[in-house]
Amino acid sequence: MQTLFNIINKPLGWVLESIAGLLGGNFAAAVFAFTLIINLALIPLSLKSQKSSVQQTRIKPKLDELKKRYGDDKQKYSEAMQKLYQEENVSMSGGCLPMILRLVLMMSIYYLIMQPLTYLMHVDSSVISAASEAIGNSARGTELQIIEAVKNGTIDFPEIANQLGTISFNFFGINLTQSPKFSFDIFHEAQLIWVMPLLAFASQMLTSWLSMRMQKKLNPEAPSMAGMMLTMPLISLFIGFTLPGGVTFYWACSSLIGGFIQLAVQNFYGPHKMLSRERAKELSKQCDFEAGQIKKLGTAETQDN
Repeated sequence: MQTLFNIINKPLGWVLESIAGLLGGNFAAAVFAFTLIINLALIPLSLKSQKSSVQQTRIKPKLDELKKRYGDDKQKYSEAMQKLYQEENVSMSGGCLPMILRLVLMMSIYYLIMQPLTYLMHVDSSVISAASEAIGNSARGTELQIIEAVKNGTIDFPEIANQLGTISFNFFGINLTQSPKFSFDIFHEAQLIWVMPLLAFASQMLTSWLSMRMQKKLNPEAPSMAGMMLTMPLISLFIGFTLPGGVTFYWACSSLIGGFIQLAVQNFYGPHKMLSRERAKELSKQCDFEAGQIKKLGTAETQDN
């Protein structure tokens, strides 16, 4: 899997590096712009998945009818279902592929953000491996943590130190290579880097809440997802306190940008609107067919007279 991510990340790394160059080497600005571009590029996949979902909804009454007709005969039901999909020109896996591609791409970008030494500074892999071993397995050895260790003098790697001037990891005074250390004594031991996991948590909560409201508006009878809405952001908050700020900053950008784009897609290309268009097309075809039949009947009557 890591090999697949490396293949994908080579061209994506070049894009991120180019954006960083245009933005004066600012890592945070580059990540935000890069995330925006990627999410905009993924809109066609979202629309394809949405369209597939609508097609499934459109033929659901026919599938229910087949289920009633064939009862417990799974073989006949499966054959009839495949025939129906072919007749209706609907792919049985049409909605899965876009989701899988999107998931693989998002996971790949996650590793890309964690590896600025590899993709932005082009430090030799042997140097990175040696630096990772030097900071110990307890620090997980991410490249952002390696950069932090080189900056504060914990480890000495001139090959890395010489490249640090090309990229700025400062975000309004927050060092994005730093990993937060949580303490319940927030009045004495609070750190500025805590803003990053809290920002990721808040952004996920906001987009989840907006998405839930949108889904409830489109389908009032849908079951409540309040538990899931709170669970995922809490998990991100917990994990966020174990990772460098650059990673949680990316999570925040991805949640906000991806969430609002998805809401826009739902608003303009929602299932109900797309289903209405599909039914309108079917009605138009039926009207054209009936008009053709009437015209043929009229022509036949004229010839008889």
